[in-house]
Amino acid sequence: MNSINQNQPEDNFKDLSGQEAIAKLKQLAEGAATCFFVSNIKTGLPVSARPMTVQDVDDEGNLWFLMANDSNTYHELEAEPLAQLFFQGSKYSDYLNVYGLVELSRDKEKIKQFWKATLNTWFTEGENDPRIAVVKVEPTEAHYWDNKNGNAVAFIKQLAGAAIGKTLDDSVEGKLDIL
Repeated sequence: MNSINQNQPEDNFKDLSGQEAIAKLKQLAEGAATCFFVSNIKTGLPVSARPMTVQDVDDEGNLWFLMANDSNTYHELEAEPLAQLFFQGSKYSDYLNVYGLVELSRDKEKIKQFWKATLNTWFTEGENDPRIAVVKVEPTEAHYWDNKNGNAVAFIKQLAGAAIGKTLDDSVEGKLDIL
């Protein structure tokens, strides 16, 4: 247990599993909408990170993206199909860290499902652009940091704790067991 939790009168750890874990992952990932998508993960070396927009989080907890099949990221994922995703939904809460296995495809139905006109910025030939790749990230590990009762209650507890000199932290964190 880390030091702040020694002064915490409330339990602020809650691991989630199954449908409850998938619902939390979906809530946080869709709430943030974008993440840092990290590839080329090798111990002791710089990773490749770039902002990416999540197109969908399905009912099994898989995260879906579209990317160019001629990008460095795509080639890194071909060589090593692993990714880590870092989400931040707000300034004080809604954090999510996902590590998972990557599957690359050209699934036309998924492209059609995820297509938005704004994607023309990157795929100038529209939804039939031959460069569009579908990226599925299947979580193998995930961890979240959030607050229990919303940002307003968390802020009030923080102010009250500061006023009375007690740790009143409304945060909650835990492992998300998707499998």
